[in-house]
Amino acid sequence: MCRNGVVRRCQYAKSSTGVEVQHVVTDSTQASALVSIGELARATGFAVRTIRFYCDEGILESRRSAGGHRMFDAESAIERLLLVRRLRTLGLGLGSITDVLHGNRSIADAVSAESARLDIEFRSLGWRRAALRAVEAAAPAQRAERLALLAAAQDGDAAHECLVRFWRRVLAPIPRREIDIYVYWNVPEPPADPSVDEVVAYAELAALAANPDMKRTVRQQLWRNEPELIRDRLGLYSAVSEVMTDVVAHVTEGVPPHGGSELDRFVDAHASARGDRDSPHFRERLLRNATDTDHRIHCYWKLTARFLGARVTVGQAHNWVYDALTNSSASTDQPHRTEAQGSTTYTYERSGRT
Repeated sequence: MCRNGVVRRCQYAKSSTGVEVQHVVTDSTQASALVSIGELARATGFAVRTIRFYCDEGILESRRSAGGHRMFDAESAIERLLLVRRLRTLGLGLGSITDVLHGNRSIADAVSAESARLDIEFRSLGWRRAALRAVEAAAPAQRAERLALLAAAQDGDAAHECLVRFWRRVLAPIPRREIDIYVYWNVPEPPADPSVDEVVAYAELAALAANPDMKRTVRQQLWRNEPELIRDRLGLYSAVSEVMTDVVAHVTEGVPPHGGSELDRFVDAHASARGDRDSPHFRERLLRNATDTDHRIHCYWKLTARFLGARVTVGQAHNWVYDALTNSSASTDQPHRTEAQGSTTYTYERSGRT
């Protein structure tokens, strides 16, 4: 339509036409630096549909013109879209980007969280790659068995959680904080980038922990015979832990298992927890139904040692004490038995205890 020699263009329903962009810039918004969605798309390189999507998701703010079209503050909209592009280039999700744009999270926090997520993803991929190679490398006759082993383990994190759950069941009802300390020292983390041998070994650890009978076997080793007589499990656990700390030093130095203060304190702890006292008979009771020689226990700690390196595990310390206890019950270490006024007195040659 012509009026006073000036051609005026009408607004269109579609918000991305060149006619509308020209009208908006020249007639109404130049002073306020408002731009249409089409001009914003050209300025940033984003598709119009993408900008609409960001508006709908709350990532980009817009206002409506008198004709109902989306209008944007040029400076802030371009700045936000460029930030979106840069963060998307780094792989951040829209949720994290929205938090950054709304001020709920700093860029540093968002990037740190994404980096941590990638660490988990890379560990998962590393486990998966090693598992695939392990199945491929297996002999044809063993391939199905190895596939079942690795499939049961799922991945490194799942296998580690299986080990943690196992020890929580074994050590119950010990408080969680004590169990966490035990787990930290004795349960290895899954290797970040495992080899074929490592992924198989760790999966075997998880398989042992998942064996229903393994819990009973290890609890028997830990609490010894007649655990139902134990009055104070936490007290017993704490006393035995102190003994094991000293035993670890012997294991580290290669000192052979022997009678002495460590063994006496170990027996005393079990006797006191049951309201009993140290005696040859009680020592024999501690050895009754012992599971210390169970091949699964030895296999478990051998596999564990593979991942813990030079660190001495509680399994090695328990083996040392068991051997010392067995030796103390042998004929060469039997205490002298004497009768005095109708009572029996036991004198221990090695420790001097009566």
